[in-house]
Amino acid sequence: MAENHIIDLEEQKNDLGKVEISPEVIEVIAGIAASEVDGVATMRGNFATGVAERLGRKNHGKGVKVELKEDGIVVDVSVVIIYGVSIPDVAKKIQSNVKQALQTMTGIDLEAVNVHVVGVQFESQTEPQEVIEE
Repeated sequence: MAENHIIDLEEQKNDLGKVEISPEVIEVIAGIAASEVDGVATMRGNFATGVAERLGRKNHGKGVKVELKEDGIVVDVSVVIIYGVSIPDVAKKIQSNVKQALQTMTGIDLEAVNVHVVGVQFESQTEPQEVIEE
């Protein structure tokens, strides 16, 4: 994310102070919500996130980009879909799940949730093991 803004929740101001949410928090919430949808194989990341995951660091914001625009917040989700599922149905479920999770956890209304299907994962084919008879 090029810009590093903090989202200030106007409706959450009270006598105790104000509430601010970092865009990285929105990325994590959206990433988890999208990966929970049936039909999503993986979230799309870059080379650095792949190396970090191999070293044991899980990146829940992988495949999610948050843009703070004047009209509102736009979330872009990049996913790899499992072969054989209905892509439009899975995409609609991703949009709904991300919107609901962010609304419930942060109270933020989204301008848009864009789903980018960047690949299809086929089931891994394992070769049958030979049975050795003695």
